[in-house]
Amino acid sequence: MTVSRSARKRADPDLGVLSAQVLFALQKELFRRLGEEGYPDLRPRHGAVLAHLDAEGSRATDLAYLSGQHKQVIGTLVDELAALGYVERRPDPQDRRAKLIVPTERGLDEMRRSDAIMADIERGHAEAVGEEAYAAFKGVLRRVAARQRGAQA
Repeated sequence: MTVSRSARKRADPDLGVLSAQVLFALQKELFRRLGEEGYPDLRPRHGAVLAHLDAEGSRATDLAYLSGQHKQVIGTLVDELAALGYVERRPDPQDRRAKLIVPTERGLDEMRRSDAIMADIERGHAEAVGEEAYAAFKGVLRRVAARQRGAQA
């Protein structure tokens, strides 16, 4: 009897499948919990900006690079987040021709809550698999991510 390719992949998912499962499950929990804490208007796509935004502001080109999204996508997301009251565009004091994407007070509060939720999620995983195993897992995952980013360059 032969085992189908899809059955093999379900039994031993590759890095892409596992990464996607973790990402989508994390996003689902994070945005559900943010909604419960007063941020029901945010969607996972907004994470491409909010996850990489500095409290002092960031340039759209930097957000695009860090998130792996095109600058046009980031521009659309910034427009959405500005309309929702999370960010605003300001002149960059280092280069008046450039704009900074700066979180509003609402944006800063969302960022603090998001950080706290993610820390809670990570604590739960560390408790489930053990602190040492989780720390090792994160270390290996960082190295794999860096290697994969380098392969794309």
